Amino acid sequence: MIPFYVKLFFSLISLLLFCTSNAAGQSFSNAKFGGDFLSVGAGARALGMGSAHAAVSNDVTSAYWNPAGLASVENIDIAYMHSERFAGIVSYDYGAVAYPLRNSDATIALSMIRQGVDNIANTLNAWDPERNLPRENVQDFIDEFSVADMAFILSYATQATERLSWGVNAKIVTHRLGPFADAWGYSLDAGTQFRMGQTVIGLHVMDLTSMMKFWSVNDSEFGDFEETFGDDIPSGQNERVLPTIKVGAGHTRTFGDFLVTAAADVDMRFENRQAFFINAGRISFEPHVGVESTYKERLSLRAGLTDFTTDPDSRIYISPTLGAGFHLRAVFIDYGFANFGGASSVLGVTHRISLRVTI
Repeated sequence: MIPFYVKLFFSLISLLLFCTSNAAGQSFSNAKFGGDFLSVGAGARALGMGSAHAAVSNDVTSAYWNPAGLASVENIDIAYMHSERFAGIVSYDYGAVAYPLRNSDATIALSMIRQGVDNIANTLNAWDPERNLPRENVQDFIDEFSVADMAFILSYATQATERLSWGVNAKIVTHRLGPFADAWGYSLDAGTQFRMGQTVIGLHVMDLTSMMKFWSVNDSEFGDFEETFGDDIPSGQNERVLPTIKVGAGHTRTFGDFLVTAAADVDMRFENRQAFFINAGRISFEPHVGVESTYKERLSLRAGLTDFTTDPDSRIYISPTLGAGFHLRAVFIDYGFANFGGASSVLGVTHRISLRVTI
């Protein structure tokens, strides 16, 4: 008998495919950076390795990096991560749980991501158009709101053969711009990993069906915006986020008490970003390189390279990353550090701490 949660998962996939087919006749504009809040990643281990993780991910965080890696999870796996970006302005939280199915080679997982900027001042009502000055007791007319992006990912993975595993994600996203506007969207991901001895090849297609997003605007929250500022109230629209293909390879070697893993990924985006060092027409290629050395399965040190970018003068910038991890019985604590060099340094550094527990 098929467990109810497996039936639920594939029912959700069928529903998303049905919604995608129904949306095909509607008008959508391509969103060049519509899925960027999901580019931060999951887990401090991956950040320390330069986000080269499509082939080497093998725990609960695989739901993000490559759902096929979930097939390697043998026990209940729970993870939480907190990250701050741009000098602490943007907070990013990630939580996930993976559950191997009994008497099966399959694993299911549920992941949640939230990226937000909180305590933003709403000054729409603070201006007096008649006096053309701020209102008296202006603080009484200022309140605060949050801008948040969230994603919910339901995953299924299985070991097809001794060498080959595959997995799929059903993904729902929502955006909220305070009381002014909100959106929801959906898509499917799919991935596979193929093992050849100590080498693993990974392929992950994010937003395989293209992510369809629908925006709506609450006009009443803008008050006298048009009269005061002379601009039209923004209108909601439909957006399409094109697929991203992640291809990676990883290789592991043992040197005495040390286990060394080297990995390299290339992300291919089809949005005509022209924002990375390697471009071919509308396709952008984002390389990631990382290495990890683990001593007696307890202490890990990591390093990597990511964010290969160019400026208007064609100068190349590469952001190095560093990380460390500690494993004690069922507890894994990881730390990652990035964006301390190159063009991104003016935006501050990224600190990422993650905790993973197996049961």
